Amino acid sequence: MARTDQPVQALELDCADVSITQEMTRWLSHLRAERRLSPKTLEAYARDVRQCLAFLAEHWGAKVTLAGFAAVEASDVRAFMAMRRADEIGGRSLMRALAGLRSFGRFLEREGKGKVGALSAIRAPKVAKSLPKPIHMEAAKRFADADERAGEERETWILVRDAAVMALLYGSGLRISEALGLKRRDVPKPGEGDVLVVTGKGNKTRMVPVLQNVLQIIADYAAICPHPLSPTGPMFVGARGGPLSPRIIQLTMERLRGALGLPDSATPHALRHSFATHLLSRGGDLRAIQELLGHASLSTTQIYTGIDSERLLEVYRSAHPRG
Repeated sequence: MARTDQPVQALELDCADVSITQEMTRWLSHLRAERRLSPKTLEAYARDVRQCLAFLAEHWGAKVTLAGFAAVEASDVRAFMAMRRADEIGGRSLMRALAGLRSFGRFLEREGKGKVGALSAIRAPKVAKSLPKPIHMEAAKRFADADERAGEERETWILVRDAAVMALLYGSGLRISEALGLKRRDVPKPGEGDVLVVTGKGNKTRMVPVLQNVLQIIADYAAICPHPLSPTGPMFVGARGGPLSPRIIQLTMERLRGALGLPDSATPHALRHSFATHLLSRGGDLRAIQELLGHASLSTTQIYTGIDSERLLEVYRSAHPRG
């Protein structure tokens, strides 16, 4: 995992002068060290601002200066957004681009480098709500069964390892990065505990319950793993003993969903969605599910109420006397 306190490498842009690239470098370093944003988010923000600067340079016919950016008008920003929309960029990507530009603008204001008022005058693009697609309960359980892959020419310990990871994704609602980020010491042995402390987005930790049968699958994997699993090392290792790549689990899901006749939406993250959906459908409290998933906002968790509503409507239509 990349350290969040390392400085960002200095940027060089043909479309902007050195003053603005220096401030961009300082801004990204601030986001990494103070806001602890993930490397992927930093990369996306930097790319969005670079694209805007390149557009403005062509739009104005000159390199973008710090003073020029501070004086940007709302019509310039709207033109940039329209250009991105013409490239068939989705609403969520446009929203992220605007968020990155606003973040950079606020940073410049705090540093006394001018006010970029035009950015706050732009309305965020509308984003179509898309409900996550959970996996049926019985199918989700089968992903955590190593016997489902008995015909594959792979070592038994790898089959059990993959089943253990997917059992965690569905049994505890973990993100794949959280499951693969677990250390050996983080996982209790069966009968010796029922809670995991996981590190989620923004390096925030939370406690999540873990089922004893899931702990048993993990213990079965640890018992036959040919590589030493030190207390401070990763719980799940690759074929050569190093940290397990998320791509391995993704490929495993692809093979299994083909065998089970499931759609492309059956991904590792769909197991996490299924965890939340199945809890909610069985009367789970929405705020408790929010805590288990590690969502900062309840609104993020509320997308699952839409899924549950669909299920209730199906029951209503099929069971109501006038249905």
